[in-house]
Amino acid sequence: MNAIPTDTRPPSRYRWVICALLFWVTTANYIDRSVFGNLAPELQHRFGWSDGTYWYMTVCFNAAYAVSGLVVGRLIDVIGLRWGFVIACAFWGLASMSHALVTSVAGFFLVRILLGLGEGGNFPAAIKTVAEWFPKSERALATGLFNSGSNMGSIFMPIALTALIPVLNGMTIGGHVIGWRGAFLVTGMIDLLWIVAWVAIYRKPSEHPKVSPEELALINSEPPEATVKVPWRRLFQYRQAWAFVVGKSMTDCFWWFYLFGSPYFFHDRFGLDLKGRSVPVATIYILATVGSIGGGWLSGHFMKMGWTTNKARKTTMLICATLVVPVVFATVSDNQWVAVGLIAVAAAAHQAWSANLFSLSSDMFPRRMVASVTGLGAMAGSVGGIILFALTGYIKDQGWSYVPIFIAAGVAYLFALLFIHLLVPRLEPAKVDDLPVS
Repeated sequence: MNAIPTDTRPPSRYRWVICALLFWVTTANYIDRSVFGNLAPELQHRFGWSDGTYWYMTVCFNAAYAVSGLVVGRLIDVIGLRWGFVIACAFWGLASMSHALVTSVAGFFLVRILLGLGEGGNFPAAIKTVAEWFPKSERALATGLFNSGSNMGSIFMPIALTALIPVLNGMTIGGHVIGWRGAFLVTGMIDLLWIVAWVAIYRKPSEHPKVSPEELALINSEPPEATVKVPWRRLFQYRQAWAFVVGKSMTDCFWWFYLFGSPYFFHDRFGLDLKGRSVPVATIYILATVGSIGGGWLSGHFMKMGWTTNKARKTTMLICATLVVPVVFATVSDNQWVAVGLIAVAAAAHQAWSANLFSLSSDMFPRRMVASVTGLGAMAGSVGGIILFALTGYIKDQGWSYVPIFIAAGVAYLFALLFIHLLVPRLEPAKVDDLPVS
């Protein structure tokens, strides 16, 4: 009698390879969006825009990002992760490279809109991938790990540009100096290489030859989900969706402010040029990386101690919200490194908060809806950014200080957590499948 063949492979951990791909694409995403922010003070002198114009460009980016997160999130739920992610990355990569062709202020408005339309697809796709590849107890950690790519991109760019721009200023094509335009072309290669790696590596866990039965069992350790299709408009019926939307709309804008505004803040407040502000800006995002990973680990650690998902998530988010409060003093400090430290702690706390906030969508909604819910939240976060940046543009055109912005940043997270708790006091899953299909 022949023996029944068995799978003798050791238990795999291939889900972390997928997480590494998400880290890579998020790093690329933030490299593409942060090149302009780091070069903006110098480009302002070259193109002659006003102090508020940069912030109005950022408003346009966020408006496009809002549309992108909403539409692309839904598109990915419909056509699937593998090719949906490729389309999004290819679009924002080409939009980033198109900055090199700009010759006017109006041109910068256009390319920032195009970049926003592409980049909004990253987080809905990445969060859906985490929901597909990780059990609930590991999702915040996986989210924190890939989300730290946003910090890596922000760390890399100010330092890299300091070395890259002088080299590009010494290079010519057809008698024209490449200069700052070349920086936007270099970033496109990172996007292209990621697309090749993603297409070669990504499959669903159940279809992947590198995933062992033990790992697949862990990934699928939660109860199976029904496959009832829920119309997009029904997301608005759920308190769970509104909780996620409120959290994103009230806090994402301040992360955007640190990302887009830090180079300008250090230029305006302390007179730092591209080289002088590169280390302060990079320092902020180095510490933010610690927050991103630590926040994801902490809630998972609480769950392994036996805490409920509700208690673990909200306790971690309360710690984060409290750590943000001192940032209100950053704008009144006369010491640039005190300001760096305060903003860095706030940025780290935001990333820890964000890892857990993103995980709420997969805690409360089935996997097939996660990208749509995350896209809705991304849109809400962008709307918050539009309001904040429009206000910042007005403040700068009036010659006022950043004080009101930093006060708002200090208290927003506490209020956001309060509203989340009032909307979903127990983080109960949305009863999606109780509704008839229409």
